[in-house]
Amino acid sequence: MMGENTSVSPAGGITPLQQMLASGTGALFTSLFVTPLDVVKIRLQAQRTPFSKVLSVECTPWSVHQSKWKCFVYCNGLMDHLYVCQNGSSCTAWYKAPTRFTGTLDAFVKITRYEGIRSLWSGLPPTLVMAVPATVIYFTSYDQLRDYLRCRMGSQGAHVPLVAGALARLGAVTVISPLELIRTKMQSRPLSYRELRVCIQSSVAQDGWLSLWRGWGPTVLRDVPFSALYWFNYELVKEWLCRQSRLDEATFMVSFAAGAISGTVAAVLTLPFDVVKTQRQIELGDLETLRVAASKSSSTWLLLRRIRAESGTRGLFAGFLPRVIKVAPACAIMISTYEFGKTFFQKLNQERQLSGL
Repeated sequence: MMGENTSVSPAGGITPLQQMLASGTGALFTSLFVTPLDVVKIRLQAQRTPFSKVLSVECTPWSVHQSKWKCFVYCNGLMDHLYVCQNGSSCTAWYKAPTRFTGTLDAFVKITRYEGIRSLWSGLPPTLVMAVPATVIYFTSYDQLRDYLRCRMGSQGAHVPLVAGALARLGAVTVISPLELIRTKMQSRPLSYRELRVCIQSSVAQDGWLSLWRGWGPTVLRDVPFSALYWFNYELVKEWLCRQSRLDEATFMVSFAAGAISGTVAAVLTLPFDVVKTQRQIELGDLETLRVAASKSSSTWLLLRRIRAESGTRGLFAGFLPRVIKVAPACAIMISTYEFGKTFFQKLNQERQLSGL
């Protein structure tokens, strides 16, 4: 079955470098397809709550205490990023564009007509600097861990993707978390590399090295269970679809469908953690600047309890439809493109081996 022989083998497996190329290509395709959906969503939200009327979230950037800031979360289909704006004046131009929209479809049409089709991918290039490497680390680690665990345990059990998915995501989040924090700091105000180094050194001196992983906890609480559930369900659904279609290997459409289904299930089950993670991510700038310990209300578990007490269980599943609409196609495009890339390299390696005989 596709994706099983991912280590170098006489049967025509692929190398880790080829896995990285396949996942990197999948990441680019995913971001190109999903980013316009999030750009439109952000623009509609900005229209409903403009800076002149309300600052829904106040963030204070590093070393600046007197200004009002607004943060919004931007997703390119691969990972979430925090954007910071000061009084609406130093925010990205595409966020402040004055065009009025009546709905999602109207936003797509007007942005394309008046601002150019490239505006649908506004803000994408800076986020890819971290999102693509994070995705490469994640997918390559998953395949390597899955094959290693199956080899060591001599088992094809369903629990192997569960464990490999959780460990791979934990590693990727741990590597990328400090880089995302640095990117957020650089958005707050222009910093030279020397100033940035001094800023980081000051933070480490005051709060220790763990301060670079501030915000890591809520991200892990959402992403690790999501990853474990996603890969567990993906391998099961893929095998089931192959059996139903009497296929020896998963086709592009089988991988696409399995990715969409497993992504939807994982997104729904981890939605409460997504609600908390988004709120904690937006609060991050304020916590960093004021250099105060997180209050009890911002503790992840207490925040879950507070949301449930204030809004009921439905409050923990706020944003259900937008999250599913975003996650399902992102997972489907990413995994099907990744599997297609791996199949391409497998066939290429087999041809090279045959030509070398």
